Amino acid sequence: MRYRPFGATGAAVSNLTLSLGAEALGRGRTALSELIFTALEAGVNSYHLENADPVLAEIVGEALGHVERRLVCVGVTLGVGDGRKRGFRDFSADSLSSSIDHALHASGLGWFDVAVLDEPADDELPQASLIALKALRKAGHVKLLGVSGDSPVMDIYVSTGAFDVLYTPFHANVEWRIRSRMRAARERDMAIFTYDYFPESLSTERKAAGAGVQPKKKGLFGFGAKPAETGMANAGSFAFLHQTPNWNAEEICLAFTLTDPAIGSVIVEAINPERMEALAAVPERDLPPGLSAQIEMARVGSAVA
Repeated sequence: MRYRPFGATGAAVSNLTLSLGAEALGRGRTALSELIFTALEAGVNSYHLENADPVLAEIVGEALGHVERRLVCVGVTLGVGDGRKRGFRDFSADSLSSSIDHALHASGLGWFDVAVLDEPADDELPQASLIALKALRKAGHVKLLGVSGDSPVMDIYVSTGAFDVLYTPFHANVEWRIRSRMRAARERDMAIFTYDYFPESLSTERKAAGAGVQPKKKGLFGFGAKPAETGMANAGSFAFLHQTPNWNAEEICLAFTLTDPAIGSVIVEAINPERMEALAAVPERDLPPGLSAQIEMARVGSAVA
């Protein structure tokens, strides 16, 4: 595992952040604890709770209790309650404060390093809630405030200067507005955590592989098929992600994301130790020569197409 500076805090976070939520919790206390221990052994010191479920917080706090608190970074998503009510949204000051209080009490962690708001709409976050969050930060219950999402309103939240960390999707074919937002965040000394490094558009092997197949032209009477002329017909194809020896497409996308020095950590999901170990091995690997350039050419070709 490798580590990067965590914004202006002076701390360091692992290249990977393990996301923990309902799916991991559903496998049971023992399995979740084993997953966290595997991540710790692999050098992961950054963890993110997908909601403020006290049961999840308790198990995570218990597992991380074996490590000196200042050596691990733990974030929690707010605004979605404890995750048990589907579609639940509440960014009121009382809800945010009680979520932090209950999760902290259950976890025994002492504080959360980041409290992250889950993509609040421009009319979902009252001023009283920001005041409450700043009060929690001042009291030491949370160290930093973050905001997560990819909608246009995120540009407004970045520009306010009220947040310390930006959580944003980022992948090999991410659109320019996301890159622009990341630059704006860095100009304001915000730390950047990314997720969705391997979206469906890049992970569908049949679609990607098909994009790299050259179409065929038929002869005069429908016989004697021969390859069509190449050119810009396959511009924007990411088929090579599935055709690189000794790498799978997800590993390539994760490694490529880690080539951006502005990114502090990449959020990954794993529900068993085997997958955690496989993901943890990626930061130690260097992309094959020329692959980064190939990704950039495919990205530009995709934009042109």
